[in-house]
Amino acid sequence: MAENTEESAAQQAALPVEDPNKLTNARVLANLRRMFGEDAFTDVDEPYGLLTATTTRERIHEIIQKLHQDEEMLFQFLTTMCGIHYPDHEGKELGMIYQLHSLVHNVRLRLKIFFPIADPVVPTLTDVYATANWMEREAYDFYGVIFQGHPNLIRILNVEDMDYHPMRKEYALEDGTREDKTDLFFGR
Repeated sequence: MAENTEESAAQQAALPVEDPNKLTNARVLANLRRMFGEDAFTDVDEPYGLLTATTTRERIHEIIQKLHQDEEMLFQFLTTMCGIHYPDHEGKELGMIYQLHSLVHNVRLRLKIFFPIADPVVPTLTDVYATANWMEREAYDFYGVIFQGHPNLIRILNVEDMDYHPMRKEYALEDGTREDKTDLFFGR
């Protein structure tokens, strides 16, 4: 009898333990697909255990508002909202990343949207999260994203008469005309 107990304990120890984070992410993803449909999210991934999905700017406000109000999901904390710029992705040069947190369930969710640099208009989330106000102003200031419906969309950190957006990758990192810099010591 003692041998059987030892054998079953050894067998249980040999079984792979399910990652609780993966199980939680699978439940959240199933809820997202149930609430918004199978086609609402693309490029679903879990880098470093953080559930990440891409959607469209036409649906982002609806999705985040429902996640905020849903009694089961309770994504009532917007931890991060930031702009991104990929100049090589034609038609999807600019984007926004939204990171939501359910404090009750201790679950995080990252949503991404992409749009052309020629049409940088995105709906505001200030009616859902008060903290979106300054984050949207920062994205406008540094990336030129225009948040439709924002109550006070002005620059937040740069001077107001600046006519460019400094975080866009539109400028060379180094001045090619410098003559005081020798590449001999820099391996170039």
